[in-house]
Amino acid sequence: MGKLSLTLLSIGIFVIIIAICLTALVFQFINIDEIIPVILTFYGVWMVVAAGIRAKNPEKYVRGAFSIFAWGILFMAIGGSWYLYALNPDKNLMLSVTLFVGVFGMLIMAAALRSWRR
Repeated sequence: MGKLSLTLLSIGIFVIIIAICLTALVFQFINIDEIIPVILTFYGVWMVVAAGIRAKNPEKYVRGAFSIFAWGILFMAIGGSWYLYALNPDKNLMLSVTLFVGVFGMLIMAAALRSWRR
């Protein structure tokens, strides 16, 4: 069996996420303002899963599992914050900013702890 190509798999997952979000838009589960944050959040979830796959099958000269995991968490934080803001811009602005800053701080701490381990 050949090597697993996460690039092609990620493109396929991204297209499926877009199709699901467009279907949710058609059935009015989400608004047009919420479609991009939902896509970002779901793709962030996929990136975390892809990081688990990459950690199981590491390859040379490609992005590491921790880097993919960090980008996935960052995508989920951006998408989640944007979605909260899109729901109610007046009340949820500080909540969405706090969510993003908190997750970003946790990623910085995780990177620092990872560098100590080496």
